[in-house]
Amino acid sequence: MDFRFIPLDLARIDTLRAEVAVLPFFVDERPLRGAAGLCDWRLCGRLSRVLQRGRVEGALGEVTLVPGRPRLPFDKLLLVGCGAREDFDEAAHERVVLQLLRALEGLRLRSFAVSLPGRGAGVLGPAEAVRWFLRVLGDAPRFDEVMVLDEAESQRVMMPVVESERQRIVRAREALDDEGEQY
Repeated sequence: MDFRFIPLDLARIDTLRAEVAVLPFFVDERPLRGAAGLCDWRLCGRLSRVLQRGRVEGALGEVTLVPGRPRLPFDKLLLVGCGAREDFDEAAHERVVLQLLRALEGLRLRSFAVSLPGRGAGVLGPAEAVRWFLRVLGDAPRFDEVMVLDEAESQRVMMPVVESERQRIVRAREALDDEGEQY
């Protein structure tokens, strides 16, 4: 799986070729921040209007598809509720990531862009957010490419965590191979 970072900048986002962007947000996050806020701005407030009308509220586990084109390079935006900020812990994060992965698998997508849960509103730091995300994502071959949307400075913090996780997976595979050879 190719895991790469995309700076949270509209010019860079416009160059992406992904069918969907995953935008987690909190029930008590208004206005939207991070990648969700940037996409809302590009869509002239369409996401904010969806929230104001009560069609989406950001409840934990809530998943909603919204069209992204023609103003964004994504066919779809997957809005994923994270619940209340004060209740967001590792268990809530895991539930959000599992929910978004199920939705992506249901759409039969092999690649996606994602703002990591907890990052847009600054609830999680970059290292913690990517570590928790990778733990839930695991070593599943179900996705070919994951593009993380975040600030450039945060990405510099995330890169060593991703590399460390890759090395851990390689060591685990080697250990399994060694055990298989013993039998």
